[in-house]
Amino acid sequence: MVASTAVAPPQSGGRSLHRFANPGRFLRIAARAQPWLTGVALVASVVGLGWGLLFAPADWQQGDAVRIMFVHVPSAWLASFGYMALAVCSVISLIWRHPLADLAAVEIGPVGAGFTGLCLVTGSLWGKPMWGAWWVWDARLTSVLVLFFLYLGHIALVRAFDDPVRGYRAGAILALVGVVNLPIIKFSVDWWNTLHQPATITLMGAPTMAVSMLWPLLICAVGFQFAFFALVTARLRAAVMERRIRGLLMARAAGA
Repeated sequence: MVASTAVAPPQSGGRSLHRFANPGRFLRIAARAQPWLTGVALVASVVGLGWGLLFAPADWQQGDAVRIMFVHVPSAWLASFGYMALAVCSVISLIWRHPLADLAAVEIGPVGAGFTGLCLVTGSLWGKPMWGAWWVWDARLTSVLVLFFLYLGHIALVRAFDDPVRGYRAGAILALVGVVNLPIIKFSVDWWNTLHQPATITLMGAPTMAVSMLWPLLICAVGFQFAFFALVTARLRAAVMERRIRGLLMARAAGA
């Protein structure tokens, strides 16, 4: 069972993390959070997509094709965010042997891969009318494709061993090695001459898009972000309960 793998942290830095290693405590917190995560995801996504797809003005250069942005851009943000979350879980797993970090990494992988795949598909749909091709070996596109393969590699690797712990460790190492791809994705449009446009929203500068497009885009981003959290939480709850049930069945079989 999950509880049997929780150990006292050797350092105070991991003590707060291990407070949540108890599966019962996690399930109680997740059960309370799940409806709120799902509700915010649904409301924000519906409002943002409805606003962006139906009421936001068309771009003066790209026309209505720009509306793909309201799905493509939040998916692209979550593709990188999901992998960073995967890497953080890998660090926690390798250093503190946190049992829920292993399960979280396993459940983040498919969700992150889904958003990355959605980013690639919508990018192709957007690129066809703008560039005249479904795909070009652009630095940004290629690095996102590499990210998608890293997700698939992690999904396959954690399930490739008979011993789950070995799979978790191997997947964690792959996730940390793949982090080097994240700055390439972020700065590829600045480092190389690419077809992909530079970022229109940055932390240091003002957005370069109209407010009438910016607000629905930000609302879509909030909706997609909460959808990510809701999906991972639901998958992680199911994984914890499955492990607990398996442990109970094994204990009952051993005592029979």
